[in-house]
Order: sequence, then C-alpha cells, then structure tokens
Amino acid sequence: MLCTRRLGTLGAGVGALGRGSAHTMLCTRRLGGLGAGVGALRPRRACRGCLGAGSWARTVSTGWSPVGAAFNVQPRGHRWHLLGERQGLFGVPELSAPEGFHLAQEKALRQTDLLVERACSTPPGPQTVRIFDELSDALCRVADLADFVRIAHPEPAFRQAAEEACRSIGTVVEKLNTNVELYQSLQKLLADKNLADSLDPETRRVAELFLFDFEISGIHLDEDERQRAVDLNVKILDLSSRFLMGANFPNKVERHVLPGHIRHNFTRDGDHVIVDGLHAEASDDLVREAAYKIFLYPNAGQLKCLEELLSSRDLLAKLVGYSTFSHRALQGTIAKSPETVLQFLEKLSDRLSERTTKDFEMIRRMKMKLNPQNSELMPWDPPYYSGVIRAERYNIEPSLYCPFFSLGACMEGLNILFNRLLGISLYAEQPARGEVWCEDVRKLAVVHESEGLLGYIYCDFFQRDDKPHQDCHFTIRGGRLKEDGEYQLPVVVLMLNLPRSTRTSPTLLTPGMMENLFHEMGHAMHSMLGRTRYQHVTGTRCPTDFAEVPSILMEYFANDYRVVNQFARHYQTGQPLPKNMVSRLCESKKVCAAADMQLQVFYAMLDQIYHGRHPLRKSTTDILKETQEKFYGLPYVPNTAWQLRFSHLVGYGAKYYSYLMSRAVASMVWKECFVQDPFNRAAGERYRREMLAHGGGKEPMLMIQGLLQKRPSVDDLVSALVSDLDLDFETFLMDSE
Repeated sequence: MLCTRRLGTLGAGVGALGRGSAHTMLCTRRLGGLGAGVGALRPRRACRGCLGAGSWARTVSTGWSPVGAAFNVQPRGHRWHLLGERQGLFGVPELSAPEGFHLAQEKALRQTDLLVERACSTPPGPQTVRIFDELSDALCRVADLADFVRIAHPEPAFRQAAEEACRSIGTVVEKLNTNVELYQSLQKLLADKNLADSLDPETRRVAELFLFDFEISGIHLDEDERQRAVDLNVKILDLSSRFLMGANFPNKVERHVLPGHIRHNFTRDGDHVIVDGLHAEASDDLVREAAYKIFLYPNAGQLKCLEELLSSRDLLAKLVGYSTFSHRALQGTIAKSPETVLQFLEKLSDRLSERTTKDFEMIRRMKMKLNPQNSELMPWDPPYYSGVIRAERYNIEPSLYCPFFSLGACMEGLNILFNRLLGISLYAEQPARGEVWCEDVRKLAVVHESEGLLGYIYCDFFQRDDKPHQDCHFTIRGGRLKEDGEYQLPVVVLMLNLPRSTRTSPTLLTPGMMENLFHEMGHAMHSMLGRTRYQHVTGTRCPTDFAEVPSILMEYFANDYRVVNQFARHYQTGQPLPKNMVSRLCESKKVCAAADMQLQVFYAMLDQIYHGRHPLRKSTTDILKETQEKFYGLPYVPNTAWQLRFSHLVGYGAKYYSYLMSRAVASMVWKECFVQDPFNRAAGERYRREMLAHGGGKEPMLMIQGLLQKRPSVDDLVSALVSDLDLDFETFLMDSE
C-alpha cells in the first residue's frame, strides 16, 4: 500500500504500500478488509560500468560476520554505547544529539540556496537535471531520515526534533514549488527540441518527472490560479491529516447497549465500552457483529472531511489540467489511465465471480455448521470462518512451523537465495556508538561478489513500546552517481515487529512473519540494486503499481519448497521442514482466496469511483452500498460507513488497485523466469538488468516488457492473478499417500 510523502517537486518520491500515513516508506502488502481491519508502501542502464574506481575500493571489512549467526544471538548489550567515539544516527555526525537536526537542516538549506542559484543561472542542458537532482538529494537526505526518526526513535526528544525538521524542510519545499524561475530553467531545457533530444533517455525521463511534479502543483498557471493551487494543496494536507486521525479513532457506546456476555471483549470506560476495531478473529458471531456495527457507525464530522477531501482533490486536478483526480494520479504508472484500471478491475471481477460464489457458499456452510441459528453470511464473517476452514482442511497450526523458522535461519535463507540468484552476500556489521536508535538494531552490509559494497540495510526487527506496528521499508538515503565519479551508497531501514529471543530459544517466526520478512527484503534489494544515476528515481522511487512487484515476487520464493528447504531447520534438532508441511501451508492460502481478491477489487473500484468524475452522483455511503453489492456480493449493513475507516484513501488516492496489478506482474515474472529453477543465476541477472537496476528511471511497462519479452495485456494480467488461485493437485496426492 503506498504512502507517499513527496516533498513537492523535489520530493523523496514514492514511499510504498503503507497504512495511509505520511511516511516515505514501503510497507507490507497486507491490505485492509471489511473483516480484516482497516490497516493493512527514476538508469538508461545499470550504473555498474560508470561508477568510479573509488566505489569498488570498498572491500570486505574484517568487522563483518555471517548473517545467520548475527540474528540468532542476543545483541552485545550496552557495551558498544561505552566504547569508541560517538557517531550520529546512521553515521551522520550532526545527529549525535537531538539538537543536531537543526544543524543538519541548516546545512541542507544553505546547500539548497546555492543549488537554486546554480539551477537558475546555468544554461539549459544535462547539467540542469544533475543540479535539480542534487537539490532533491540535499533536502531528502534530511527529510527522509527525519521522517523515519520522528516515528521510530524511542526517545521523545529525538522524535520532536525530527518532527520540527520535517516541518522546516516541508516549508522550504512549498516555497521552491512556487519558484517560477526554477521551474522555467527546467522548462527551457525540455522546450528546446534539439536540447531535449540530445539528452540520454534516463536524464530526459528524470527531467520530465521533475517538470511533471512542478506542474501538478500548478506552477504553470497564472499568479491567481497558482495561489489557488497552493491553497488547495494546503487544504488537502490538512484534510488528509484529519481524515487519518478520524479513521482510527475508536467509537464509544453505553455498556447496556451490548449483551452482558460479550461486554468483556471490549475495553470498559466507566459506563461505556470502547470499540477500537473490527474484532475480525473473534469466534463469537455476536462480538464480530457488534464491533462491525459500532466501529463503522457513521460520524458526521468524518463524513464531511471525506467529502471535502475528495472535492478538493477534484478541484486541484481540474485546475492543473486533468479531467479527474484519478487521471492526474495515474500519470506515469503501469496502468497510465483510470480507463485501464476500470477495465482491469471489471475483467478480474468477472473472472472471479464463479470462484467467489463457491467461496462464499463454503463459508456459509461452515457458519451453518457452527451456528445453525444464524447462518446468513454477513461482511463480518469471511475472515473468521475462512480461517476455521483452513485449519480444518489442512491442519495448519503456526506453532508447528515456528521452530523451523528461527530468524537466523530465515536470514541465512535470504543470503543463500541472493547469493545464488544475484551474486550478493549479506554481512552483519557492528554499528558504531550512537549510529543506531536501539541496541537490538542490526546493520547489514550488502556486498556483490565482483562489484563490492552496494549499500546498507538497518534491521529494526523487534517489538518495543511505542514502535509502529507496520512491517515496512524506509529509504534513508538514495543512491546516485556523484560528480566526482563516486556512487552514493543507498541506506534503508527494514522495520518488523518480531518477538525477541528468550533464554531458551532464538526469535522464532510464524509462516506469515517469514513471508513478510521476504517481502520487505524484496523492497530492500530493489533499493540496493536500483543503481540509478539520479537519486530522484533510486530504487523504490518508482510508480506505485510497480513498487510492490519486487517485494511480492519474493513471496513466491518464500512459498517454494526448493527455497525453504535451503534454510528451514528445527532450531534444536536440525531436522528439515518436511515438504508436505510446506505444500499444505501454501495450499491453505488458496482457501477462500477468490473471495479475498474480490474484496480487494471492491476496495479498488470504490477508490476509482470516489476519485472519478465530480460532483459524485450519490453520497459516498450510497456509492459504497452500490459498489459493495456489485463488486463484492455480501450485503451492505445499514447505518454503517466503512469508507470513513478506509485510511488508504489518503495515501492511495486513485491507486489502491496497485497491489492487485503488482501481484499480477510478479506472478508473470515468477512463471517466466523462476518457476522452473528459483536459483537460476541467468534469470536472476536478467531480472536485475531489466527491472531492478532501473529504479523509477524507466517507464514501468518498458521494464516489464524487457523482462517478459512481451507487453502484457489487461487479459494477461487478469489471467495471471486468477491462475494463482488454482489448487496444486500434487499436494492432494501427497496427502493421500
């Protein structure tokens, strides 16, 4: 789910599929659901050949150690806090104390002033694009780091200082977005056909992306209209913040409203009970029903906020030259237009229809079996009863798998996979004093067998108080080719919420945690291998519907026994995980998967309608009711307004379809390149060359076409998704033996 916090024109680019918050981060692919809760992230060629010799002088450090062992032992404790000279966070000297954010931002702003002056005085040419990218980098290196620290650092003083830095940089960016002279320096370059044609494809694309970012902010308008665009942008930011807050705000009802025997399922507040979610996994039907009806009860203020947000987005889109907000949002994506998205969703819905009906009938039978007095299938039922069916049919008990998935074993599995597929090794490196924000954060060096050090991944994997619950990927520093020929190495953070090790066992992962780890590491590898010349398009800074392809592809590896067999060993006995257990687990995920996918079609369609033609022909609730009944099939519940909890409308406006489209592409890549041999080095190199290396520096469909040797049609994408739902009959044969 993509939460993008573009720093206006000079922004950090795409963050990722997230939870609708304003972070520059790529989050796990778990999307919200009626029953699952509302939560659920730009090189012409790979730059390997053009990097200066200095970048390859980084040889393997003697301080590096094997990755598996590093994650299966307790951190060394506080000793490293006491040894050596104190560095700042991520090795940034200024950030050894919270006050350092002010120094870092002042340094960035001085650099910004110089670069703005250079951009406006330099004759148009390739150098113009390089200066713009330097300007973007100077701001992003503070803003992206601060964006992470303000939500993840355990110390309030650091969080507050980072918050202030974000606001300060944001103010500067707003000012730059209205700098007409800066805009014109770029416009002159692209308006001169001879000059534009002389640019290499990567440089031209980055120039066009910068120009597009300026123009969607309205800088090409006359002064009055430009001010109106600025005012609308400010209003949209405020409404987005208010909507996100309201989307997660609990509802409260008097205790007597609920039957006495279910009140204990909810938090008590005097004479009231607080309902803060959908309780989708509760075994009692009445608990789920009560939670659904109370949590989703309409709130007039939230409804007004949503209506104003959608209307303001529409006004801004029209002001800057688009017929709808959706047309504006989909510029440069795989889909390119809302018409293609609607075609994709409608065809997928048609293909899913029969399977979804069968899934609902299977869920209905299970409900009737367990609760014959009330067997009508309602929107709060599928998550719970599909889980019951999975457990009954496949005897899947996560605790049986956990001993085989120690964190160290899983990290070693990733290391084996990346080494055989891409020639890459992961090494644990002891962080310097003050470099990390929590003692159990691990630092990984990503090293290629012939190219040397590619970048760093900081692994913030363990649960702690006040830590966000999302599994996600943050870009801290983007890669780029500097003027001196050195390559600026990318730095990212992977954040998970894993249990800590105990005195008797290492950290043990459930199958879902293991899959999430692989997913997030897919984002990290995209960041490490997106060796672009410009940081504006580095790694995951690419269109939303393409950003999840590398991470979802990693899920296919995580569910392939040939891969799992390389690392899944019982942490006590060393016994490998039996093949039939892996097969049962994979097949269990297909139980009611059509109904789950149909739910995502409904959400994506609702998102498109809300961001389509305005004024909307009906209220948002009437549109919800109509769309739910047409594209999901379960009845709308009167006096509920699920759309008011749909936080992804903020981060994903008009792009919620992205998860489905990314999964379709990932499925095609898996079947074309890796299904025969998940360790095929030639296929891995081709995947890197055609897809990962370009970051966002090439049109996504051209990258897909380069890898697949065909331009997939809407029908191809739909077929890829539907074929993934087919059961593997080999599993049933094994089970019957």
